[in-house]
Amino acid sequence: MKLIVGLGNPGPQYAATRHNVGWRVAEELARRAGAQTWKEKFEAAVTDTRWHDQKIVLAHPLTFMNESGRPVRQMMDFWKVEAEDLLVVLDDMAIEVARVRLRPEGTDGGHKGLRSVIAHVGHERFARLRVGIGPPPLPEEHVDFVLSPFTSRERPIIEKAIALAADAAECWIIDGPDEAMNRFNRGAGA
Repeated sequence: MKLIVGLGNPGPQYAATRHNVGWRVAEELARRAGAQTWKEKFEAAVTDTRWHDQKIVLAHPLTFMNESGRPVRQMMDFWKVEAEDLLVVLDDMAIEVARVRLRPEGTDGGHKGLRSVIAHVGHERFARLRVGIGPPPLPEEHVDFVLSPFTSRERPIIEKAIALAADAAECWIIDGPDEAMNRFNRGAGA
């Protein structure tokens, strides 16, 4: 069984923001897998299905970003998911728009949602798929930046990146993290 969690913030005011790219990737995976019903469970929106010959649970926490780890831990405990079967999808402003980067483990890189997941999982040894949202115009504007929508010029690019990230997650499900890293740690247009 695989658990894929897209990070973001709850509420319609955040739906189209840069910080909610992880949610959008989880929703794209659910669409591809034919998972149609999202339920509120474990402080998250959750759907599950059989896909690629295994059970897949897709989720996005309904907590705010900096509390994302609590629902992830609850889901891992309930479904008895080991860390190697967890993939966390998140935005990353240190990566240019439309690039994706999958890693089998690592630090939080300053991302508060990932920091919360690491704290609740108890270690950094789980896969994470970062989707580039680009750097803020000024470093001190990072909070406003991640809570802003993509520009009209960026929107078609980020749609491709969401599809690419979903492709990478699907490869992670089928072939594992090494193959997914080899194939997808590049830009959407590459």
